[in-house]
Amino acid sequence: MANGARPSRPNQQKSSQPSRPAANRPKNPAKSGNPARKSGVVTGAVRTGPATAGDWISGARLRTLPLAIAPVALGTGAAVVAAGNGEFHWVRALLALVVAVCLQIGVNYANDYSDGIRGTDNHRVGPARLTGGGAAKPRTVLAVALVFFGLAAVAGLVLVIVSQYWWLLAVGAAAIVAAWFYTGGKKPYGYLGLGELFVFVFFGLVATTGTTYVQAGTVNLESWLSAVAIGLIACAVLMVNNLRDIKPDKVAGKRTLAVWIGAKASRVVFCVFLLVPFAIAGFFALFYPLAWYTFFVLLLALPAALIVATATTAKELILALKLTSLAALLYGILLGLAFAL
Repeated sequence: MANGARPSRPNQQKSSQPSRPAANRPKNPAKSGNPARKSGVVTGAVRTGPATAGDWISGARLRTLPLAIAPVALGTGAAVVAAGNGEFHWVRALLALVVAVCLQIGVNYANDYSDGIRGTDNHRVGPARLTGGGAAKPRTVLAVALVFFGLAAVAGLVLVIVSQYWWLLAVGAAAIVAAWFYTGGKKPYGYLGLGELFVFVFFGLVATTGTTYVQAGTVNLESWLSAVAIGLIACAVLMVNNLRDIKPDKVAGKRTLAVWIGAKASRVVFCVFLLVPFAIAGFFALFYPLAWYTFFVLLLALPAALIVATATTAKELILALKLTSLAALLYGILLGLAFAL
């Protein structure tokens, strides 16, 4: 050309690698917070708006609340027996219930936050969580968890002031620490196969005997044995939940007890956890005639055990989880009433 300029070459490529359309580029599910179901495992679902009230209610995991209510019912019934005069400290019982329920909700949101930021929930089976599903900011979920822990602490402090058992402050602090480190911290014990042990201790022994102690000033045999019973049922709830999640937990590096012992052994352990408490109820029925009504709970427990023994899908295990949670609630209420009445 006259000006010496080089003619343009429309077919010349600027890069040796063709550009990839944005829609086809691989995404990092841990960063996208985008759970999508693939081969039965949640890897992320796109959220286009903020979390709704329904999302937050789901995040509270209301089906786990029976594990907070039942030990308080049992501990209160045992306290009536220990008092010997039929005295019922309803204010202390109500405060104990607030502590238990707020701790349960707090630990549920804390688990949502911790599992979400670790990317564990990118592999989970079941409904997407607030953090892992991108429905809410991690800081918001954490703040809500801390609010419920704070409410539990306030109710616990009031309970200690009313009862004057100041050493229980240490027990309450230990319960909050245990709730956080279930999935929080650098080495959460829930990832090491110790979840059932701590659930048994805090949602069985501590919750039941603590409720009895703040009302009666002592802990009797009714409280100890019923604490063991409801602690085992709480372990059954956790076991069936973790049985459902064995495969995704392996992928995420979460080593629950179910992952350690395998699916077959987990089914057996679940049935043991769920059914042994009825032997304890049978013992109490020798002394408390109304305790026989506790055996009606087998109408829920036996189908749950059968489902877990034969289940082939996550949907079946979720049904067993619901039945087990309801069984825990009815067991606690019926046996607690048998003590009190």
